[in-house]
Amino acid sequence: MNCASKEEEVYTPIPATLEIPKLFSDKLISPLIPSNNPLTQEGIALGKKLFFDKILSKNNTQSCASCHNPKKAFTDDTRFSDGVDGKFGKRNSMPLFNLAWNFDERFAWDGKELGLERQALEPVRNPIEMHSKWTNVVQKLQNHSEYPTLFLQAFATLTIDSLLVTKAIAQFERTLISGESKFDKHLRGETTLTPEEQNGFNVFMDEARGDCFHCHGSNNNPLWTDNKFHNNGLDATFTDLGLGAVTGDPNDNGKFKSPSLRNLEFTSPYMHDGRFTTLEEVINHYSEGLVNSTTIDPLMKKVANGGVKLSTQDKSDLKAFLLTLSDYDFINNPAFQE
Repeated sequence: MNCASKEEEVYTPIPATLEIPKLFSDKLISPLIPSNNPLTQEGIALGKKLFFDKILSKNNTQSCASCHNPKKAFTDDTRFSDGVDGKFGKRNSMPLFNLAWNFDERFAWDGKELGLERQALEPVRNPIEMHSKWTNVVQKLQNHSEYPTLFLQAFATLTIDSLLVTKAIAQFERTLISGESKFDKHLRGETTLTPEEQNGFNVFMDEARGDCFHCHGSNNNPLWTDNKFHNNGLDATFTDLGLGAVTGDPNDNGKFKSPSLRNLEFTSPYMHDGRFTTLEEVINHYSEGLVNSTTIDPLMKKVANGGVKLSTQDKSDLKAFLLTLSDYDFINNPAFQE
């Protein structure tokens, strides 16, 4: 640290780089890092501290991690998360990982948040989440014994504001990279799949059977999502318009973001409204439970038959394959724990 003025000392933060799995660098273009929010060691550390700090909520009872638990791949295990006032939302908490490869930068189930920094603004002031005011949060941080110095080190200013808070949280969130599942190791030649897991992958990739890969990636897309929005045949009519409520286009009604299939083992319940508790229920939905509607995705090709009609063995093997996408290194990574 060197003195630049009498009021503040200017600290030059240390640049940081993401630890990108080789499969990602081989198969994907570079992750998105905004030019106005480059990664630094101090920014990431500050973002992590803020992510786990309940100071962001109205009554200091809830942090980002309250609904985004590292052990649950940064989601929680309830259908709807309750906020500081005990109120519940209508959407399931989304898991958080590999966010820097969301190239369209539409976040949340309905894509309402354009950019990771912008997304982090919303939960603090949402009345069914942290239910605070940014002016109050900033005042608490400004009066804190540690935060002003941490902001000085990360952003060269003692003056805290909401934009700097969300920049720091976004820096931390971009480090949440999951790429060490059994299937990743299989693709790297470090392990082999069981016959059941291999058949499950074949079902996943087969347009005549599971036909899952269009929306949920493949061996050539290690994100295991297309990060797009689809109506996957849950309902004939919509109580939640999803993307349609954001765009105002009726053709988008009932469309929700395709979640990554990584770490499904830790992220139950499933779907935007958490209606399915088990992977068996999810597989049965696509096999026999599809419901037609005006905006059904063209990829739901077998909707007229109710689904793709998988055999009992194919269902079991598909689940076995999906579980090979579990990344225990990710959920146990000390860098991501409080």
